[in-house]
Formats: sequence, structure tokens, C-alpha cells
Amino acid sequence: MIRSMTGYGEASAHIDGTHYFVQIRSLNGKFFKGTVRLQEEFESLEADLESRLRKQISRGSVTLKASCTDDTEAAAHEINCKALDKYVEQLSASEHVSSGRVSIEIGSLLGLPGVIQPPSDEGERIGRVREVFTKLTNEACASLIAMRKAEGEALAADLHNQLSVIATSLAEVKERAPEIVKDFEARLRTRMDELLAGSGTPSDSVDIIREVASHAERTDIAEEIQRLGGHLEQFTKIIEQKDDKPVGRTLDFMAQELLREANTMSSKSMDTRISRSIVEIKGAIDRIKEQVQNVE
Repeated sequence: MIRSMTGYGEASAHIDGTHYFVQIRSLNGKFFKGTVRLQEEFESLEADLESRLRKQISRGSVTLKASCTDDTEAAAHEINCKALDKYVEQLSASEHVSSGRVSIEIGSLLGLPGVIQPPSDEGERIGRVREVFTKLTNEACASLIAMRKAEGEALAADLHNQLSVIATSLAEVKERAPEIVKDFEARLRTRMDELLAGSGTPSDSVDIIREVASHAERTDIAEEIQRLGGHLEQFTKIIEQKDDKPVGRTLDFMAQELLREANTMSSKSMDTRISRSIVEIKGAIDRIKEQVQNVE
């Protein structure tokens, strides 16, 4: 089962007055690229959450945003009164302050280094947040993967349609190919007879056969028809496999091989009917190349 690389998932929880929220978005990407965005106080959790994303998602540009809003008094940081008193003492000794020309605002002092400190149980709080974020990340990943699978089913349906177009047109090419040499021989004999009609010289069958053989060798596309058919079968098997193994890169490579065979057939065959069929084949391949860019 193929999966799309685009998706969205989220999960939230309200525990002991604290609201937790995790959101995950994924877009197309050649490789896995994980970005984790957290509040500054929880930045130490980024590496762990990114690792969990990597274990569940193998390809795509994935962004995780997590937030924690604490409505309880436990969220308050502590004021280091000794540090604050020291700052006030030093400022009071200043000539500008003692003379009354400059006043001390307590709000400005709170921003000085060491005055505001994290709660004494900050380590425990980080541990609680880590546990909840981990759980919510798993839930959001499950939701995102479900969406990617659903979009993958739509991708698979479209790919099957395009493969059907190629198979139909390839069957037309295969049916027409043997007639090309016969048509060429008939046209060549007719032209030779017309050119030699006035001279009374009969056309040389050996020369005609030699020219027909040379033309047949130059325009033979039997090998390309066989390889293209084999690629179609393999492509179909890959998109119908039941596991969740990432196949996007493999399909991208196979789409290039499909186009290579179609281009070779196009360059070899000058037949109008075959050319029309090859145009249909190449159009379907272009659509496939576009779609497999979305496959994980």
C-alpha cells in the first residue's frame, strides 16, 4: 500500500490544569527532514521528538509544533530576592539614584540576570512534559499516517489509470509494429517500379530485400516493447504490495525507465499510427512522474 507524503495530524490533552497540544504537518521531500518547534523552556526535548518522528515517517518534510500552557500557580518562576536586593543596594549607592535624579523601577530590575529563576521543580516539570508530548506525538503521527494512507489510495487509483492508458497504447504499438516493414517494402517496390518504368530495367529484388532488411533493423522496436511491458508489470506489483514499505524513490526511478523506452521507440519509428500511440504513452508517463513525487 503506497502512502502520500502530505498529511496532517494533531493531538491534545488537558492534565492537572495544563493544556498540551501537538501538531504535525508533512510535505513532499526527497528525503526525511524533521523540524521540531517548541517553547524555549522545552527545547531540550527537540532531539527526542525528532527521533520519534524519524522512526515512524521515512520520507518527507515533517514539521512538529508542540505547546504547553500551564494555568496553575506552578507555572510561576521564582524571584531570587538576594540577587534583587544586591542590585538595589548597588543602584542605591549610585550618585544619580541617591540624589533623586533617577528612580528605580522594580519591573526593570526583574529583567536583570539571576533575578527571575525557573521553579525549583523544573526538572520534574520537564519530565512530565516529555511524557505527555511523547504520547501526543505518537497519537498525532498515527492521525497523520492515516491521512497519508488515504491520500495514497487516491494516488494508487490514478497511477492504475495511467498504467492502463500505457498498456492500451502499447498493445496498439505491438499490433502495428510488424506491419511497418511490409508497408515499407510495398512503398519501396512501387517507387522503384515507377522510377525504372521508362528505362525498361526491372527492379533488383536483392537490392530491395537488402534495403528492407536495413530499414527493419533500424526501426525494430520489439525489444523496447518487451521492456516497457515488463516495467509496467513491475510498476503495478509495487503499487499493489500490501506492506507499508516506502516505494516513492523506486517508482520515480521506474517512471524514468518507462520514459526512456518510450523515447527510444519514438526515435526509431517513423510510422504515424505508432507515433500517435507513443504520444499517448508519454503523456501518461508524464502524469505518473508527477504523481510519484507525492509518494513516500
